Amino acid sequence: MTDQNPSPDELLEKLISVGGSDLHLKVGSPPAYRIDGVLHPAELGALTAADTRNLLLSLLPDRLKDDIDDVTDIDFAYGKAGLGRFRVNGYRQRGSMNVVVRSVAPTSRSLAELGLPTAVADACDEAGGLIIVTGPTGSGKTTTCSAMVEHINSSRRSTIITIEDPIEVLHRDKKSIISQREVGVDTASFREGMSSALRQDPDVIYVGELRDRETIEAALIAAETGHLVITTMYTLDAMETVRRILDSFPPYLERRTRQMVATSLRSIVSQRLIPNAEGHGRTVVAELLVNTEAIQEKLIDPELTAEVFDVMAEGAFFGMQTIDQAITKKYESGDVSFADALMYVSAPREFKIAAGVGQMAAS
Repeated sequence: MTDQNPSPDELLEKLISVGGSDLHLKVGSPPAYRIDGVLHPAELGALTAADTRNLLLSLLPDRLKDDIDDVTDIDFAYGKAGLGRFRVNGYRQRGSMNVVVRSVAPTSRSLAELGLPTAVADACDEAGGLIIVTGPTGSGKTTTCSAMVEHINSSRRSTIITIEDPIEVLHRDKKSIISQREVGVDTASFREGMSSALRQDPDVIYVGELRDRETIEAALIAAETGHLVITTMYTLDAMETVRRILDSFPPYLERRTRQMVATSLRSIVSQRLIPNAEGHGRTVVAELLVNTEAIQEKLIDPELTAEVFDVMAEGAFFGMQTIDQAITKKYESGDVSFADALMYVSAPREFKIAAGVGQMAAS
């Protein structure tokens, strides 16, 4: 690159203008934008190691600049008026720094506008309990959690504490009072942030991610003691989420852990982003578990836990649906194509039958 190449802010302006989600800055390649899940290289020269280092330095807050040559990975938030907020990750590869910048969607869209089931908003209206938003990287978990926080902020008088790494979306007080804490700046870790939050008179706690047993346990205890806890996990569906939580504890604590999960869990939202049928943009599809009495019974009993999926599949009255049911609904409404739906469902044969394709082939 030369001095005539775009500045970081100009690259980010382009990211926003093309509706991209991520900007990739890699040594040896031109800048690239991820748009609707697909990478598109910019018509610019290949970046050098000096280019990526300087671009990263331009985005770094002053408190982190002195240590940049000693770190192998770094996460932080970057924001600029009129441009937006971004989550930045710098990572070292073969001695040089690459950078990935993710655009953070604003909170102006409601849960309904995001296309999420009404049962998600109902869960946010609960006084206490644990809500877990799951899905792969880039599935919109942060956007969903921010919409949940904003729903509560706009609908009731509460004290909301967030623990984030880094802070991505800034919330202004509406009916609620919101305090946002950043790991590494305001608190040492998610675990310590959770422990101290219980002494800060919270009604709602948003913790960015359940990464370890200690944080999971703290979230369960907070939910069990009457707080509403919203969080995320990198799991694909409700069943995997339940297994991940249970497996985080030693076997001798299984009975206690199952009781805590059954008592404190309110819902699990497992989401994907699938290309829209018209060929641009993506739509959210969400599996939803609501912790009814039937679900509680199966969470407590190890021999019945595998049946949770069946209860979800038959739980439409409570707003529940499996991911395949959600995708099938999107296909039937014309929001996603048959080919894309088939790619994302977990049981393609059953989806073909539900869509009528299996019967046509048989006839």
